[in-house]
Amino acid sequence: MAKLPFCDHHIVAFFPIYESKVQPLDRALGDYFRAHKSLGAQDRRTIGDTIYGMVRWKILIDHFCPLKTVLERLTCFRSLNLHELDPSLPEPIRLGVPEILFGRLKNQYGAEEAKRLCRLCNTEAPMTVRVNLLKGSREALLDRWKDCAAKPCATAAAGIFFQKRKPLFSLPEFKEGLFEVQDEGSQIVASLMAVEPGDTVLDFCSGSGGKTLAFAPSMEGRGQIYLHDIRKNALLEAKKRLRRAGIQNAQCLELGHPQWAKLKNKCDWVLVDVPCSGTGTLRRNPDQKWRLDAPILERLVDTQRKIALEAASYLKPGGHLVYATCSLLAEENQDQIKALLDSTSLALEGAPLHLLPQEGGMDGFFAACLVRNFPL
Repeated sequence: MAKLPFCDHHIVAFFPIYESKVQPLDRALGDYFRAHKSLGAQDRRTIGDTIYGMVRWKILIDHFCPLKTVLERLTCFRSLNLHELDPSLPEPIRLGVPEILFGRLKNQYGAEEAKRLCRLCNTEAPMTVRVNLLKGSREALLDRWKDCAAKPCATAAAGIFFQKRKPLFSLPEFKEGLFEVQDEGSQIVASLMAVEPGDTVLDFCSGSGGKTLAFAPSMEGRGQIYLHDIRKNALLEAKKRLRRAGIQNAQCLELGHPQWAKLKNKCDWVLVDVPCSGTGTLRRNPDQKWRLDAPILERLVDTQRKIALEAASYLKPGGHLVYATCSLLAEENQDQIKALLDSTSLALEGAPLHLLPQEGGMDGFFAACLVRNFPL
């Protein structure tokens, strides 16, 4: 057999490793690149773009090349003309999404908007960062990046959008803690946390702390932020990011920590960014759409409800809870807020935030702010 071109060799080698593990695509690709440090930046870009394209259009490749080898699927993918697909193909296949997702989006948003959202989820995600206001201003960072095709985000006050891709994590400004990579929509959700100096704040499903990093500067180093996630690796990453950002009034709480009992009914603000379908961020995580089915959605909805109720129990009377997802689906968003309002004394404060993905702009998010009356 003829020797494969260099990048094709790595693409073919990657998929069996990826498919043998239950791991998000971005993490699997990051692990692969770390294991192959000799790959140059251009090679990594070519390999990554091709792998993401093959995952985004999996349903189309499956249609034309069922049960084929990775190399055959790669050849099939490259032969596709994505701009001139046969109109007789079923719409989910032409749009590159599972039938369940297209059906739900169509029922909720109408056919044309559903098609727009599906097409958008198969494009490249924009590159956006948030300035660390503890260490500098957006204007100062834009001045340092005046030759980098960077511009302010339209809505997020600390956001900067890059019109051309850059290796952000290798920039000196990143190592100095002057910014973090964060979608504009995520920054807007974090801004709903109207925290003040001296507050007690709980980020209940913190992940690696992206939203805490966004709202923490408003506390001016006073008060206390607690971050919790069931994934230990996420909390380890959060600790690194907090140190780099210079945030000193935050600590991570694992399950079983004695501080939990002291926090019941004591928090001024609780953020509960629940596990969700991720349908608003499929540009970044295209593998998630192929894991979506009715039983998984049902389990997610049940889990979200339990987590939100648990998170609310840490609010003091008059305290605020921000419920957030990166989902486009009503059962994870509006329906969950209705269930919380019906089953507790929480009251909605203001209209929920509903951000849809935008071409060249933010991802999709939902968030609602609720206030605790007494008793809960």
